[in-house]
Amino acid sequence: MAEKTYKAVVVDDEPLCIANLRTSLDYYPEITLDGEALTAKDGIKLILSAKPDLLFLDVELPGMSGIELMQELQHRINWSMQVVFYTSHQKYWLDALRQSAFDYLLKPYTPEEFSTIMKRFFEFAERGAVTWTIEKALSDLLPSNQSFMVPDITGYQILRVNEVGCFIYSKPKRQWSALLANGKQIALGRSSKSEHVLSFSSYFVQINRHQIVNINYLCSIKGKTCYLIPPFDAIKDLNISRNFQSQVQERLRLI
Repeated sequence: MAEKTYKAVVVDDEPLCIANLRTSLDYYPEITLDGEALTAKDGIKLILSAKPDLLFLDVELPGMSGIELMQELQHRINWSMQVVFYTSHQKYWLDALRQSAFDYLLKPYTPEEFSTIMKRFFEFAERGAVTWTIEKALSDLLPSNQSFMVPDITGYQILRVNEVGCFIYSKPKRQWSALLANGKQIALGRSSKSEHVLSFSSYFVQINRHQIVNINYLCSIKGKTCYLIPPFDAIKDLNISRNFQSQVQERLRLI
């Protein structure tokens, strides 16, 4: 009886890292490396065409993070696939990754660490059909189960942390509003102050007097401007003011 084989692909912008993974996979004859991509755009095409059983995905890709790439694909993956995020930075939710359906490797990894990853993959593959979805796994990765109650103009409303990209204060209206992933905007009660908004979750960080962002959606900071990942990437002019710079830096160091 022929031994079952599995397809793997690698998406990483560093050729040397791809070569190292290729060498590591040579020790596993059950695994066929079915493709490699250096960019997120090519990676998406490769993943959809190859339909791999195992994906090694760099977290930091030019133009799009690995998390963003998976968000792009979450509704299009309908086959069994194990995802291993691959990064040299420990700040990327490593504990959360292990608690969700994802796994991770830190660059540079040891043979023992790679062996542990492969053991988990084979155990996953032997379970057969997918018992989880990419959408659910991404949801688990973000603090989706953490809910909080906000006072709105009619009473109170319950929101989840990952529904909110940021809060914006309107000076003419003298009130805060929450910008949601579904495109809606919820006006908070006029009595709500910035300290009330910040108390809803530790993931909310104030960047200036009139803006509070959800750092789970923070993609990058260029100069003093914050950029968020989809679906909040269209929100512009999220600028860190001098008075809030030190507390933003301190908060990010705790991630």
